[in-house]
Amino acid sequence: METRRFDLKKFLMNNVLYVIMLVIIAAIAVISGGKFFSMRVMRDILNQSSVRVLVALGCMFVILTGQADLSGGRMVGLAAVVSGTLAQQATYAIKFWPGLPELPPIVPVVVSIALGVCVGMVNGWVVSKLKVPAFLATLGMQMILFGANSLYINKAPNNSQPLGGILSSFKELGSGSVFGVTYIIIIAVAAAIAVHILQTKTTLGKQIFAVGGNPEAARVNGINVFMITLVTYAIAGGFYGLAGCLECARTGSATSAYGLSYELDAIASCIVGGCSAGGGVGGVPGVFLGVVIFNVINYGLTFIGLSSYWQYVVKGIIIITAIAIDVRKYGRND
Repeated sequence: METRRFDLKKFLMNNVLYVIMLVIIAAIAVISGGKFFSMRVMRDILNQSSVRVLVALGCMFVILTGQADLSGGRMVGLAAVVSGTLAQQATYAIKFWPGLPELPPIVPVVVSIALGVCVGMVNGWVVSKLKVPAFLATLGMQMILFGANSLYINKAPNNSQPLGGILSSFKELGSGSVFGVTYIIIIAVAAAIAVHILQTKTTLGKQIFAVGGNPEAARVNGINVFMITLVTYAIAGGFYGLAGCLECARTGSATSAYGLSYELDAIASCIVGGCSAGGGVGGVPGVFLGVVIFNVINYGLTFIGLSSYWQYVVKGIIIITAIAIDVRKYGRND
């Protein structure tokens, strides 16, 4: 019987990022004197990770088809502001919509998701029908969303102030809990499970992987590539909208600055979690783990008093390393 020899090169190629991140986390733990791994800190990290998980899940759909989406973060910001303006108390002194009665929490949630889906469909249509490169199409949408959000929140009587007077019933979505587990964590886990099932057990999931693996072969086999692209961007937009709504609920406020760089964190988490930048490869467990690891590092660097600017340095190094490994692993050459 032939015994398999341990391939160190292959092991490092598949796991070097996890090794690097574990070293960083271990260093943070040592510097903090072990205080970093308290229950309070872990709970805070999981709560912050929940919104990012939703953004990363949406981003993953796009990446699996071999495309990119740079508009996710600004969609989160727009959804946070829109949902916040629909979830204010009727007696709030500078209510955004003075004549609007208090609405049940489900209304801002549905509006945010619907808004995200609509924006996603526009992205998908521009990419698949107008043949605009995804990077440029979504970069343009990123600018449009930020401009629209800034104009919206600048409306009198708010005049670009952070939104306040958010209903407690709406904030409960972000801070409420059952058996010590917050609703926002439950929503994120439930969404991850649903996406995993969709990707592994449904025809749509198989078609998404097929389009990402080889669009031309998928088209020859009868898959409507245009429709799959449209659907994936729409699903991504829906997740961004939900994430923005929950971010507003979690913080009890919103500004046009919400969602800044969330799309970059999502892309990095997907690549670190095993998604191929070329499409057709990836899964929920890896992406979920990638988000949590990134948030542990972000929170940890802040926890030990290191400048937040170092977070960008660390993220940049990790992203470049991940892409370099991805290119070598799947044999793509320029």
